[in-house]
Amino acid sequence: RSRGARRLRWAAAMDRDFGSKPGSAGVASHAAQAVDRKERLRQLAMQTMDISKDPYLLRNHLGSYECKLCLTLHNNEGNYLAHTQGKRHQENVGRRMAREARDNPVLPLARTKKVALRKTVKIGRPGYQVTKQMEQETQQRSLLFEIEYPEIEEGLQPRHRFMSAYEQKVDAPDKDFQYVLFAAEPYETIAFKVPNIEVDKSEGKFQTNWDKEAKTFSVQMFFKLPLGSGSSAPPRPPGPPPPPSE
Repeated sequence: RSRGARRLRWAAAMDRDFGSKPGSAGVASHAAQAVDRKERLRQLAMQTMDISKDPYLLRNHLGSYECKLCLTLHNNEGNYLAHTQGKRHQENVGRRMAREARDNPVLPLARTKKVALRKTVKIGRPGYQVTKQMEQETQQRSLLFEIEYPEIEEGLQPRHRFMSAYEQKVDAPDKDFQYVLFAAEPYETIAFKVPNIEVDKSEGKFQTNWDKEAKTFSVQMFFKLPLGSGSSAPPRPPGPPPPPSE
């Protein structure tokens, strides 16, 4: 009888320990395996994820963590990270991405022509002449620029533009001055320092001309008068005399 009892106890122990390592506490149940797997996923997520960049994380006023995608509540950060590695969260992320791809299709990029950069060998600065003038009627100061481009490339026309003193990097910025630039290939771009006064763009006050025969580009500009110094328009003729008194 004692020998039969020992055999029964030995068979029960073999059934309990089947599949477990020697010296262990036996085979883990399904619940224990799930807990262990969840803990390993949490550790992996904490090492690989930056929770501050998670778009679905919401911290509420109670200190808990909410998943805005799955509408779940979690007590701590580790529990939330373990949730993000689970099947439910992953499926919801996939559905969300598929819906966004369907609602916002990516249009094919338009084919753009690549513009080849011009590699022109500069031949130096052009010749120029600057004339200062003053209109007698309006007392407006003006400048006449005449730039010579005898070797300008065929089919090109010189260009000009104004530049702020704070835009250039050659001189120390001075709010009282601005620059006017002239450019034409294959010559170097040249700049002139002029007073920082508003240029009069009214009719006849700002003129440009490109003489194709003489290869000379001219620009004439008038500066507006400062406030308080009178109008830039010419003075009107005096009115009729008052009637004689009786």
